[in-house]
Amino acid sequence: MNIAIVSVHELPADIPAIARELGTSHRVTVYTRRDRADRKPRVKMAAGVTVEYLTAGPAEELPESGVMPYISDFSAQLAQRWVKERPDVIHAHSWSGGLAAIAGAEGLETPIVQTFHRLGSTGLRPGAKTDPARARLERAIGRRANAVIAFCCQEADELIRMGVPRRNIAVVPHGVDVERFRRQGASHPRGQRPRLLHVGHITRGGGAHAAIRALDGIPDAELLIAGGPVAGSPDTEQDLERLRILAKEVGVEDRVTLLGHVSHSAMPKLMRSADVVLSLPVAVPNGKVALEAMACGVPVIASAVGAHLDSVVDGVTGLLVHPGNVALLARRTRQLLGDLTRRTALGYAGADRAGSRYSLERISRELVRVYDGVTGRQQPVDVEETEAEAA
Repeated sequence: MNIAIVSVHELPADIPAIARELGTSHRVTVYTRRDRADRKPRVKMAAGVTVEYLTAGPAEELPESGVMPYISDFSAQLAQRWVKERPDVIHAHSWSGGLAAIAGAEGLETPIVQTFHRLGSTGLRPGAKTDPARARLERAIGRRANAVIAFCCQEADELIRMGVPRRNIAVVPHGVDVERFRRQGASHPRGQRPRLLHVGHITRGGGAHAAIRALDGIPDAELLIAGGPVAGSPDTEQDLERLRILAKEVGVEDRVTLLGHVSHSAMPKLMRSADVVLSLPVAVPNGKVALEAMACGVPVIASAVGAHLDSVVDGVTGLLVHPGNVALLARRTRQLLGDLTRRTALGYAGADRAGSRYSLERISRELVRVYDGVTGRQQPVDVEETEAEAA
């Protein structure tokens, strides 16, 4: 197939990896906005995969809300390209990509697959508020698309409540690069203390605050917190200072290390150095942190919401706790740190599940299955069938 991937605002970390996997058997073109002056208009990412950087607005990074005035320019360039060479299927990412794809494909009768990543109707980013205007856009895009990808069953339910036809929804979870995130490999240096690692947003609702509060009930353990934008952002410094103050109030400041932003390439070594990885946000659109830790063979304690409910089998591949239940979090973490046999069993089971269910190879096959459905190559996959597979 000739597959067009549209992501106006930015390229989420999973798109290049999935595009490379798709490119082994199909021709893939990724369309995104030129956000730096030194970007070449066209770059070959891998065999079968090309990235086109379209000029729409200033060649600088903008928040997603900031690209809205330039979507018409972006979609016009898509239309020019697609009239000359019509893609077999278009996969749009986020609401901005959906708007651009729908306008760019007008009159072509090319099927559109939509992934939202985070829904404005539910404020899926930890600490985010619902966005009624964005929710209305997402509802219209979801109803227009030929298929909508949900990362988890909870998101599929929300899409149904939005009015997206159930038959058009397919649950295709976030994938994990099991070649990079694996049990074998180097690990970050560490001392003698049991090590807990929390990875995620450092805003309220991201889980770091709960991890610090729970540490008071986990004697002797150290807590490393990885998360936040690149160092230097004013908001980041404020969020880090709030965590420092909280650690001091709880009396655990000597056992908490705030790492700030950690590059994705450095994350496997950091995860493998931990005894337990914590992922505790109040909302979980894709659950990639838990998946990556599982793939590294490290026991996971995760919040019992969103994608975690699909990926983490409580007591088998990890442990689930209700967000905000600090006492239970402390107790279950303490018990797990005191039981090496159980930690080992959870680690092996988690790595096996990540490799068999969430590898990029399998996720790309499931996406192709959705593409085949909307292009008429086979019957579409409905949400009930994909829910059963997710289990």
